[in-house]
Amino acid sequence: MSHLSLSIALYGTDEEIPPPRLLRAGKLSAELEAGNLRYIRWQGEEVLRAVSFIVRDKDWGTYNPEISDLQVTEDSESFTVTLRAVAGDAEQRFSYEARIEGTADGTLTFHGKGRTDSGFLTNRTGFVILHPIEGIAGAPVTIEHTGGEINETVFPEIIDPVQPMMDLRALTHNTPGGLTVRTLMDGDTFEMEDQRNWTDASYKTYVRPLALPWPYRIEPGEEIDQTITVTVSGAARTGAAGGSVSLRAGAALGPTPPLGLGLRPEDARTAQEAVASLRDLNPAYLVLHHDPRAGHDRASLESMLEMARALGADPWLEAVITATDDAGAAEEISALGQTAHDLGDPFGTVLVSPAPDLKCTLPGSVWPDAPEAAALYDATRRAFPGVRIGGGMFSYFTELNRKRPPVQHLDLVSFTTSPMVHAGDDRSVMETREAHPAIIKSVAQIAEGALWTVGPSAIGIRDNPYGAAAKDNPDNIRQAMNWNDPRQRSLLGAAWNLGYFADFATGGAAAVALGACIGPFGAVSAASDFPRPWFEAHGGVYPVFHVLRGLARLKGAEMQALDLPASGALAGFAARQGAATEYWIANMGPTQVEVVVAAANALGVAILDADCFAEAAASLDHMDRLSDHQSALTLDAFAIARIRTGD
Repeated sequence: MSHLSLSIALYGTDEEIPPPRLLRAGKLSAELEAGNLRYIRWQGEEVLRAVSFIVRDKDWGTYNPEISDLQVTEDSESFTVTLRAVAGDAEQRFSYEARIEGTADGTLTFHGKGRTDSGFLTNRTGFVILHPIEGIAGAPVTIEHTGGEINETVFPEIIDPVQPMMDLRALTHNTPGGLTVRTLMDGDTFEMEDQRNWTDASYKTYVRPLALPWPYRIEPGEEIDQTITVTVSGAARTGAAGGSVSLRAGAALGPTPPLGLGLRPEDARTAQEAVASLRDLNPAYLVLHHDPRAGHDRASLESMLEMARALGADPWLEAVITATDDAGAAEEISALGQTAHDLGDPFGTVLVSPAPDLKCTLPGSVWPDAPEAAALYDATRRAFPGVRIGGGMFSYFTELNRKRPPVQHLDLVSFTTSPMVHAGDDRSVMETREAHPAIIKSVAQIAEGALWTVGPSAIGIRDNPYGAAAKDNPDNIRQAMNWNDPRQRSLLGAAWNLGYFADFATGGAAAVALGACIGPFGAVSAASDFPRPWFEAHGGVYPVFHVLRGLARLKGAEMQALDLPASGALAGFAARQGAATEYWIANMGPTQVEVVVAAANALGVAILDADCFAEAAASLDHMDRLSDHQSALTLDAFAIARIRTGD
């Protein structure tokens, strides 16, 4: 595709997404999207993040349903939605019908009933309810169990690695604005997990306890029949609406951590072709992935090291250890250390993980055989004397939280994240920033004072701990569990990366790695076997390149606090270099945001938005071109601003 559409610039795809339909019944409102409900509100205050009837495959991937016979009726006092849907693939299909009713007295019901003609293998089919986290974490909740018992507890504040609430029939909680919300679940036994483990901005109450076997089969003739009833009472306390945002750098937070990129052997040769652009990006380090199961060997290490030397980046080794016993692991690590020695001992940081830990072990399940963690780390220290030894998880924070390392044997703790393990839509991806403060607080507790690092992280998932593999994406769509997400090449992706770095850098990370040099998580367009609309014809760099380039150059600069609106409309980062302060600000949504810079001596501003998308793709120094500063800026959808001010 040679034509640059606004959708390609903003989202990296021309996939059409129907806008949600707002349903109202008096003070009750909800958004109808893909047959499910989001942002259920009373008098404008959010009471639940979502109520959804979902159908998943055996690898935890969520099917996009084909909806038919959708009918919506509403008046000032009520609304009713009915629909039919089919979810599945070429091998299996599940059909269901749903009815949603909302009334002005604060009652909302969602009934789902479905069946399969030929049998259906699934890890979850039925209702999922999402409670928001802001103003809810640490707050009281009343549990009604399936046997009728009542318990008083609280929503977890530190992220719970296992299910904080089980055997559920109803939950009652109060919103920050003073509403009382009761959520009743009929048709099966429900339990809750803390979705902040995956950076989702919610607590998730779901059907079918994880202690039961999975995947499980829905047999022909078997009927899934469930109902969720939400009742809201009380009057919400509403706050004043915000206007423009005033930027003012605050307290010093310490030096800006180094920014790194990921690199895998299969991308090393292609990355060499983009070396000029990547050298200009100037990452502080490269995380070199090494997995013998994929055929990685000395030659693949050499190819990645050649790339690191070409960029002047510190090489970090991320080594998967295949042996499952202590002796075998020690022997494997010793051999790897000898290989590194023969290559000139290039690694100053070595991260190790047993191969079994790359797959999820659900709460209550038996952990697979793996080397004892302390013995693994000690063997690594012997094989790589004098270097920093890191451990934790190459997969997500979830797995780190569930299998915490013996930090006394480590120099640093590491993990990664992806914002689309459970949902692939734009809003869910951007909302994950709400969970970052809890991730930061929780990982600091796990690290027990040791250094911790995050990444390489990207919107797309580089591995799937919950199934056989990440999802292919030949149609270039938004989809949970994608390894090739179109937004990596878009303004939304650039904004997400800026927000991610800002959150974890100011939260205490010793280093932050984002994405990769090239490929599906890359910053530079390069020949590939996946769709790259517009870039296939024009090449160049993605919008995220300019963000990473700017942040990499701030390494060591004094970070300064920014007071940004709690709405999450903006993400930002400020750092002081000499007499100048540099701001990087992103509009995190599709609507305009007004920004005022509260500084007397403004040195200039550069903007990255849809209007200059093509120009920026062809210009490595686009964000160096500062124009005369204006006290008020209008940032369009997912636009990025770089602002420099003086004393």
